[in-house]
Amino acid sequence: MLTTDDLRFFAAIVCAPSLAAAARDLNVSAPAVTQRLRALEERLGAHLIVRAGRQLTLTDEGELLAERGRRVLAELNDLDEALAERQGHVSGHLRIIAPLGFGRRHVAPVVAAFQEAHPRIKIDLALSDRIGGVPSSTWDIAVHVGEIQAATPSLIVRGLAPNERWVCAAPSYLARQGAPTDPHDLRTHSCIALRENDEDVTLWRFRSIDSGAEERVRVAPSLASNDGEVARIWAIAGRGIVMRSEWDVADDIRGGRLVRLLKNHTLPSAPIVVLLSARQEARAARIGRFIDALKQTLDPTPWRNMVTDVPCMSVAAPQCR
Repeated sequence: MLTTDDLRFFAAIVCAPSLAAAARDLNVSAPAVTQRLRALEERLGAHLIVRAGRQLTLTDEGELLAERGRRVLAELNDLDEALAERQGHVSGHLRIIAPLGFGRRHVAPVVAAFQEAHPRIKIDLALSDRIGGVPSSTWDIAVHVGEIQAATPSLIVRGLAPNERWVCAAPSYLARQGAPTDPHDLRTHSCIALRENDEDVTLWRFRSIDSGAEERVRVAPSLASNDGEVARIWAIAGRGIVMRSEWDVADDIRGGRLVRLLKNHTLPSAPIVVLLSARQEARAARIGRFIDALKQTLDPTPWRNMVTDVPCMSVAAPQCR
């Protein structure tokens, strides 16, 4: 007879790329996983997994057990959460994924405080700047910065906070090279590119506030990184002009470490949003409670509440170098 422990054990194997990875997730040795899987197959009288090298393939019986077992575990989790909610508790397992920089600065503190307030809940926070490449089945909540290119019908998008993109540079850079007065001037400047979210990071799209005309500029970055903090540090060190999110550089602009440029143009906004499954949203109180807690910390918007806009530095723009 199957037990819930059997179902959870097999679900861990199904979600893992290998038995060794499943062993790590289960905090046991790889031989222990192999032995328990063999015992489960003998008890059921059916092969569940075909092992070919490092790859695992489910048999028909394995597919059946994985699908039905997933439903049973989901129902049990729903029941446990519903009972806990009636007693005023939040429980269960919450899997959150967020961008590296924003997640470190704004999501991680909320995760820690939320778990302290609700000790019966277990939270896993994964930080990645390539959320699009992470299967939605592996997370309950995804925090995203920027435009959503193609959200599937099974996902719901909720806004958390406004966020603009700004072009900025350090006073030391502007003192040497001058400030661009038009987006096309950027072609003659040293630019810093941030490679994230699979975007075309060297095509900067501006829109004139006065005329509404769009201007696209293809920059040739002298420096590029996949880490926003590295790009920000380079900019502060005077190594070039960078396009960064308002949330990341507002404090630097207020402190005079960076100067906002081309203020008569706007860039595509990068709102802070949260993605979640429509099915999960309807049934998981822990998801709704956490989103509420996150929204509360972002209202009023921290980077707008603290920043006092600093006028553009008055530096003559040099001719093309």
